[in-house]
Amino acid sequence: MLILTTTGQSVFQFVAVLLIFAFVLAITYFTSKYIGSYQKEKIQGNNITVIETQRITQNKYIQIVKIGDKYFALAVCKDTVTTISEISEESLNLSKQSAEKVSFKEFFNKAKEEESE
Repeated sequence: MLILTTTGQSVFQFVAVLLIFAFVLAITYFTSKYIGSYQKEKIQGNNITVIETQRITQNKYIQIVKIGDKYFALAVCKDTVTTISEISEESLNLSKQSAEKVSFKEFFNKAKEEESE
C-alpha cells in the first residue's frame, strides 16, 4: 500500500508540473504577443515604409522607401544613409504584397504550397 501511495504522489506531482509548465507557456505566449504588437505600434509609424531592400555588399544596401506619398531610393551603409533619387510610383513594380501587410500564417502557407510543387 505504501508503494501505491508513493506512485500516486509521483504521478500527481508530474501532472501538476505539466499543468504549471503549460500555464507558464501560455502566459509567455500572450505576453510576447502583446509586447510585440505594442512595440510594432511604437516603432513602425504610418508615414514611413520600407518597400524593398537589396543587398549590394556585406554592409551596403539599396532601399526603396515610401515617405508620405513619395518614394525614394536610399543607399544604406554601415554609418551613412544617402538619398540616391526620388522615384515616381509609376516606374515601380509594386506587388500586392508590398502594398499590404501579410500575416506570417499566410506567408508560411504560401511557402509550404510552393515547396510542395
